[in-house]
Amino acid sequence: MTKPGSKYDESAIQVLEGLEAVRRRPGMYIGSTGPRGLHHLIYEVVDNSVDEALAGYCSRIEVTLHKDGSVSVKDNGRGIPVGIHPQVGRPAVEVALTMLHAGAKFGGQGYKMSGGLHGVGVSVVNALSSFLEVTVERQGGVFRQRFEKGKPVTDLTRIGDSSATGTTVRFKPDPEIFRETTTFNYDTVAQKLKELAYLNKGLEIVISDERTAERAAPVSFKFEGGIVEFVKHLNKNTDVLHEKPAYFHGIRDGVEVEVALQYNDGYVENILSFVNTIRTQEGGTHEAGFRSAVTRVITDQAKKMGLLKDNGASLTGEDIREGLTAIIHVKLREPQFEGQTKTKLGNTEVMGITNQVVGDGLADFLECNPALARKIVEKAMLAARSREAARQARELTRRKSALETAPLPGKLTDCISRDPAECELFIVEGDSAGGSAKQGRDRYFQAILPLRGKILNVEKARMDKILNHEEIRAIITALGTGIGDDFDLSKARYHKCIIMTDADVDGAHIRTLLLTFFYRYMKPLIEAGYVYIAQPPLFLVKAGKVEKYLYSDSELDKCLQQLGTDGATVQRYKGLGEMNPEQLWETTMDPEKRTLLQVSVEDAVAANDIFTLLMGDKVEPRREFITRYADMVRNLDTIG
Repeated sequence: MTKPGSKYDESAIQVLEGLEAVRRRPGMYIGSTGPRGLHHLIYEVVDNSVDEALAGYCSRIEVTLHKDGSVSVKDNGRGIPVGIHPQVGRPAVEVALTMLHAGAKFGGQGYKMSGGLHGVGVSVVNALSSFLEVTVERQGGVFRQRFEKGKPVTDLTRIGDSSATGTTVRFKPDPEIFRETTTFNYDTVAQKLKELAYLNKGLEIVISDERTAERAAPVSFKFEGGIVEFVKHLNKNTDVLHEKPAYFHGIRDGVEVEVALQYNDGYVENILSFVNTIRTQEGGTHEAGFRSAVTRVITDQAKKMGLLKDNGASLTGEDIREGLTAIIHVKLREPQFEGQTKTKLGNTEVMGITNQVVGDGLADFLECNPALARKIVEKAMLAARSREAARQARELTRRKSALETAPLPGKLTDCISRDPAECELFIVEGDSAGGSAKQGRDRYFQAILPLRGKILNVEKARMDKILNHEEIRAIITALGTGIGDDFDLSKARYHKCIIMTDADVDGAHIRTLLLTFFYRYMKPLIEAGYVYIAQPPLFLVKAGKVEKYLYSDSELDKCLQQLGTDGATVQRYKGLGEMNPEQLWETTMDPEKRTLLQVSVEDAVAANDIFTLLMGDKVEPRREFITRYADMVRNLDTIG
C-alpha cells in the first residue's frame, strides 16, 4: 500500500553518526540500566511499529515475551527497507540497526509524524542486546539478519517468499549491560501496551507471555473509542458528574490536537498528556495551552451565570481542575522535547493551537449542557472557598529557612547535619516505636517523626481539611517542600523519607495512607526517588548462640528446617515498639545492614487506578480487589 507523497525506500534512511558510545554509556540513551531502562527497550521497538500506524500503514502489533528471556515485536506495516543504502553501500535495514541517528524520521519522507528520533532507539536496542534478529516481509520476500551486541554476524539474507508486509524484531537484553535484571515484567509491559492502544484508536496490540502457562494465551488491546475510553477507564472507580466524556479534535497548521475530559466528584485532578503517543510526564506547551483554555472557559461560564461577582473573588486553575480527568494527545511532525527521555514538549506554537481547540470545544460542550456547566462551576466555587480557608493553614506549613527561627514540629527529633543529600527522615508509627527509633538512630544524619494514629485519607478530603490535619501538617513542615502547587523539591530537608510502620494490617493501612498523600500532593518527591519503605524483621530466631532476624514466613520456614525446632525459640515482632533501640538500629536503620524499598511511579495510570480503588469512595471495586487477592495472603497479621 502506497500513499501519494509518502516516499519510504532506501533513500529515506538518513545517516547522521555512528554507534560507538552506546554500550559504554547506556544510561545516556535509555535513562538507566535498571528495570526502567530494560523495559524502555521494548517501548523503543514498539514505538517504531506505532509510527507505522500513525502513518496509516499498520493495524496490528504483536509483542511476545519468550522463554529464553528475549522479546519479539511484530507488526504488519510496510517493513523496513531492505535495499542497498545509497550513502553507505549496505542494506538499509542494517544501517537503521547499527548506526545511531540513522532512520526515516530525520527530515526524510518516510514519516509525516513520529514519536521522536526513533532512529536512535532501534539502534540503541541493538547495541544493548546480546542478540537481535530482524525479519522483514517486503517486496514479495522474507529477509532476515542477525546481530550480536550491535554488530552484524550475518548478512541480510532472503529466506523465503511472502505476499505480506511487516517487520519482526526479536532481541535479548545483554546481562553485561543490565546487571540488576534482564527479566521483563508482564504487567509493566501490558499496561504500557494498553495505554498505546487507547492512544491509537482502532490499532490492535497483542501481548503473550510464553514463560508461564497462565499468560501464554494472547491478550488483545483495541479501543475504537480511543482516548474517550481511556478517560472512562481512569474514572471507573469514581462517581462522575457526566457519564459521557467531552471530546475535542482539531488540526491547525499541521498540529493535530485530541482531548477527552470528564469531571468526577473527587478533589484530585488527573491530567495525562502525550505527544505522538509518547507520554510527557513533565507536561509542556500542549498541557499549558489546555490548562489555560479550561480556566478561561469555566471562568467565563461562572460570570455568565452571575456566580462570579466583580468583588475581588476569583477562580484559579487549581479550583477549576478539581476532580478533572483528562487526556491530551497532540501529533506534530517535528516535536521538540527537552532531553532524550522526551518528558516535556517545547514547541511554542502548540500552546496556542491547543488553547484554541480546547477553548472552542469546551465552550460549545458547556453551551449544549447547561446543567452540567452549573455543576462544574459550583464545584469550582466550593473549591475556591476551601482554598481561601486553607490559606492560613498553608502558611503554617511553609518551609522555614535555616536562618529563620520558626520552630519545626515539636514531635520531630531532627538530625545534626544540614546537608539534605545525607539526611534521612523516618516517619514512624506510634510514640513507642518513635522512642526506640530516637534512641537507636544515628543522630548525625537520621531524624525521627512519630505519628499518632492514622493520618487523614486525602483521597476524600479538600486541601483546607488536609492542611488542618495535625499529623499531615507536621510531615509537610518537617520535609520543608510545601504541598500541591507550592511544592518545591529543591527545598527538601531530607533526600530520604522513610516510612517505618508495623508489619501488620494497621501498619499496612498507615503506609497506604502515607503513600496516597505523597502520590497525590508530593508526587515529585516520589519521582525524585526520595520516598522509601523500611523493612523491619518479622521474627527473631534463637538456637543456642545463633540469632537470626527473618523478614518473611518463607525465611522462617527455611531457617527452622536448617536449625531444627528442638531448642529454637521464635519471637514474633508484632510491632516496632517490641524491639529495643539496639535491635531496631541493627535490623532496620543501620545503612550497612538494613533493607529499604524505594518507592517509584513506573506507570501513572496504574498508580492512579490502585490509589483510587483502595482509598476512594466506591466500596464494590475495593471488595472485588480484596476477594481476588485474599488467597495470596497467608496470614492477615503479616500483610505488607
